[in-house]
Amino acid sequence: MTATPATTVANLRDLGGTPLSGGRTVRPGLVLRSGQLDRLDLDADPVVAALGLRTVIDFRTDAERTDHPDRVPAGARLLVADVLADKVSSGRMPAAAQLKDLLSDPAVAEEHLGGGKAQALFADLYRFFVHSASAQAAFRLLLTEAADPGAGPLLFHCTAGKDRTGWGATVILSLLGADDETLMAEYLSVNPAVKQAFAPMIEGFTGAGGDPDIALALIGVFPSYLEAALTEVETRYGSMEKYVREGLGVSDETVEALRARLV
Repeated sequence: MTATPATTVANLRDLGGTPLSGGRTVRPGLVLRSGQLDRLDLDADPVVAALGLRTVIDFRTDAERTDHPDRVPAGARLLVADVLADKVSSGRMPAAAQLKDLLSDPAVAEEHLGGGKAQALFADLYRFFVHSASAQAAFRLLLTEAADPGAGPLLFHCTAGKDRTGWGATVILSLLGADDETLMAEYLSVNPAVKQAFAPMIEGFTGAGGDPDIALALIGVFPSYLEAALTEVETRYGSMEKYVREGLGVSDETVEALRARLV
C-alpha cells in the first residue's frame, strides 16, 4: 500500500500494492482509504482528481458529518454507513468520534482517560466494530461495494482515517490474502500522517498540562487496538471468513468477486 503525494485529503492511502500470499498484490487505484473529505478541493488537488473516484463511503456519525461535511467529487456517489450508530443511540459517544472535545480540556481528559482508561476504551471500541449491528452493516456495505465493478474507484473514510477505516482496511486485506504481519504494518502505517494532522491539537493539549500519553492513545493507533478486534473475531466466529459470512452476512460469491476484482 502506498501513501499518495501531497493532497487536500488527510491520510489518503491506496490499498493497491499491498503484498498478498503467493507473490500477488492488491490492484492499484480501486480501493482507497482516508480521513474526512471536508477540505477536498479538486481544483487545487490534481492527485485526488486523477483518481476518478466513483464511490465514497463515509463511516462517520451524524454529528461528525454535520460539523465537517464531505466535499465529494462531481459524479461520485456518497454512501453513509455510520459504524458507531448503535453506540451513539445508546448515549455513549465513543472517544474516536470526539477527539477534539477530549483534547480541549486536560483535566477532563485525565479524569476519563488517564491511567490506561483510553487504551481500554479503544480496545472496547474495536470489539464493538466486530459485534455491533451498526458496524456490521457498515462493513457489509464496504465489502459489497468494493466487490462491485460498477462501483469504480472507491474511497472509504471516517474522521481521522485510523480506527473505523483501519478495521475496514484490515477486513478487506485479510480476505484478499494479506498475512498478519502485513495487516498490522498497514494498520500502523497511518500513525505519522495522523500525528501530523493533529499536531497543533496535541501541542495545545500538552502545553496546557495534558498527559502526552493520553494524547497519543487518542490520536495514534496501537497493536493492542487491532488485536482486540482480531481476538473478538476469533472468539465469536473462529475465522475472518466466518465473521464476514455469518457476522456481516456477506456471501461467498461476493468475497470471490472481491478477490477477482482486487487481486
